[in-house]
Amino acid sequence: MSIRLVLADDHPFILDALEGLFRLEKDIEVVARCSDGLRAIEAVEALAPDLLILDMRMPGADGLAVLRALQAGGSRTRVVLLAATVTDQQLVECLRLGVRGVVLKEMAPAMLVTCVRKVYAGDVWVEKRSMTQAVDLMLRREAGGRRLARELTPREIEIVGMVGEGLRNKEIALRMTLTEGTAKVHLHNIYTKLELDGRLQLMKYARTQGLV
Repeated sequence: MSIRLVLADDHPFILDALEGLFRLEKDIEVVARCSDGLRAIEAVEALAPDLLILDMRMPGADGLAVLRALQAGGSRTRVVLLAATVTDQQLVECLRLGVRGVVLKEMAPAMLVTCVRKVYAGDVWVEKRSMTQAVDLMLRREAGGRRLARELTPREIEIVGMVGEGLRNKEIALRMTLTEGTAKVHLHNIYTKLELDGRLQLMKYARTQGLV
């Protein structure tokens, strides 16, 4: 029985290379190839393949948007992420959204074939160094989140994330439909509760705790 794949990448030559790679494997069948995220979602919903090989950056819907859509739709298709680069934050989010394999484009093609077979068999296949960094970030994020949940209100936690992203008071106020004065009051309360001296320390705190 063949492993049925959908390929999703916005570069035609990469799609060609992937299809050629898997054509050499008797137990793997490419059932669709997609050049944007929306078509990838449609192909998975229509064909219910065993695996989706998904590029992180695509037009229409990027890799994370595709993963969220598939999760919301209850898809049982397993996903292998194929990326030129992936940050620790992106990797953590991908794993949370059900990605079962991660392969960097710089790796040998044989690695991707191995990953596909491992994931099809029910394993998780992520390059060891990347997994270690991602797990470390995940643990720090969860620990930081638990502390914030004990000490801050949900609205204050949301503001901490925005400060960590580099947003200024006016931008925070606009995003949360508050007055700038109210945003400043929330920030003062956050500084007091977390025993921080100001915005710079809060930004460093949010980033070291893996909150952004």
